[in-house]
Amino acid sequence: MGVEAGAQAARSRALAVLRIRSRALAVALLPAAVAVVLYAGDTTGHLVGPGWHAARWTVAPLAALVLLAAAGIALVVARARPAVSPTVPIAEESAPDLYRMVRDLADRLDVPAPSAIALTPDCDSWLEDRTHPAHGPPPRTDRDELTGAPGAHRRTTAAPVLVIGSPFLWWMRVGELRAVLAPVVAGTGPSAHPDIAAARRFVRGLDAAVAVSSTSGRCPLTRGVCAAVGWVARLLLRSCREHAALMERGVAAAAAERAQAVDYGLRIVAQEQVGLAYAGWDRLLTRVALPAWRMGRWPSRLDAGVVAALTELSRRDRLAEGFASRLGERPACDLLEEPGAIDEAASLLAARLFHGGPAEPGPDWAPVTWQEYPEEVVDRKWRLDAARLHRVLDAQGIHHTPDPTTPATAGPTLSRVLDYLATPPNTAAAPAPAPADVDVDAEADGESEPGSERTHTLAAALTTELAREESTAPEAKAPDTQPPPLPWDDATLPLFPLQPPRTARELLTDHVTAMVCCAAMDTAGATPGLDWLDGPTLLINGERTPDLAPGVLSLIEDGDPVPLRHWLTQAGIRPEKPLRLV
Repeated sequence: MGVEAGAQAARSRALAVLRIRSRALAVALLPAAVAVVLYAGDTTGHLVGPGWHAARWTVAPLAALVLLAAAGIALVVARARPAVSPTVPIAEESAPDLYRMVRDLADRLDVPAPSAIALTPDCDSWLEDRTHPAHGPPPRTDRDELTGAPGAHRRTTAAPVLVIGSPFLWWMRVGELRAVLAPVVAGTGPSAHPDIAAARRFVRGLDAAVAVSSTSGRCPLTRGVCAAVGWVARLLLRSCREHAALMERGVAAAAAERAQAVDYGLRIVAQEQVGLAYAGWDRLLTRVALPAWRMGRWPSRLDAGVVAALTELSRRDRLAEGFASRLGERPACDLLEEPGAIDEAASLLAARLFHGGPAEPGPDWAPVTWQEYPEEVVDRKWRLDAARLHRVLDAQGIHHTPDPTTPATAGPTLSRVLDYLATPPNTAAAPAPAPADVDVDAEADGESEPGSERTHTLAAALTTELAREESTAPEAKAPDTQPPPLPWDDATLPLFPLQPPRTARELLTDHVTAMVCCAAMDTAGATPGLDWLDGPTLLINGERTPDLAPGVLSLIEDGDPVPLRHWLTQAGIRPEKPLRLV
């Protein structure tokens, strides 16, 4: 395991965890030991008499009961399936260069090579133990060839799986990825130590037992047994929690110390790219991918998209010095034989983890390319939002024009929205009361935020309408064929739902903006575009239009339509013309 100080500290903490396990075993065996002593005393003639006889009859059933309970708990802990992170497995045939790089890195660090490589749709990398029988058979790989060391089969049978964040492969260069993975791969050394491996198995088993005991839908007797098992497992977890945490901290310190000699200078530069990848990946998911997921479409090239987003971010904010020369180096995704297919698999997994979509594409869950995204997602989203805004106005009895004597324009128009929000409160018709289940003050904060009473009421009504649509949306149909069992609980998806904070005012702003964009497309020949950082954008004659957010905010917060009307005039948009909505 090495002579690093962190490794020694990790081993001492692992021994502390194992001592807790031994003490628990001793407590379970104590009644049986007492019973053995009592019966041995009877056979030797030392412990005789009515009192000792009664003690034997009392302790023996108790010892049997404790032994049965301990055996049951031990069986649950041993057979419970530890949690496994959802990943995309990478076979060696599909990424021989990547496996070769990891092997070389492990040889240089003098640690066992990981047993396999998998990708996760997140900006992180770690080692994960998947040696439990419930996780399936180990990857069919020649262990001796994997490490190139004699006797490698025995040492690497329990080697952990290396999980790599898929955005790293597409954004980082080969040297940067190698530098970032060095401390992670170095962790296979402490992981191979018998004491640390045994302590980790014990902690993972307790955690899995707690999860099993928390499963609902059982009969009362089974629930009682599971509650007892869960109580014991939680007690043991609390006892070894601090030791386990310090053990993992020692393992990380030992891995970092061992990896210092490998690409140390390059690793400092690569860490800057890690932070940049976090920023671009988060924006890509919340601004671009989430609207598509909500429509039943999933972008099939998320990792390629994060490269475009990070490139735009670097050029816009000048975050990377020598940016052009860096992009000229070989990207890490070249280590894959078919990066497009792996990107698609990682993109589908990301949709499942962050949104909870189906496991397979279908009519209501179809992939979309970045070339199709503006037309199939952006245009549709704007028209859906605009249609929702007009349904809310219709439900509140708002006329198409402020003057009831003027004939209403056929079809929905942008002027209807402008005139309603711009009408002074003292001359406007009293708006319909907000729904009973919506607290206008809580949602729109009308006492502190700017805007008229109409703005607050319309924002609250939009929130209610959107909640109603989401509650009545049809659930995804189960596939005709049963998918293979997964190492994680598919019923808990999405594991990390993306829910950006949206107030009622922000929701109204989005809907008015969508209305303006629909008017631009139908009257001025504008087309939707895609801004990798800020989401959808509006293009007129192929050029991005000036920001219309100030005009929309002025209309909503102050009731002043002049800035927005000025923007519409400059763009050649006719707000009085009927629009085509979904």
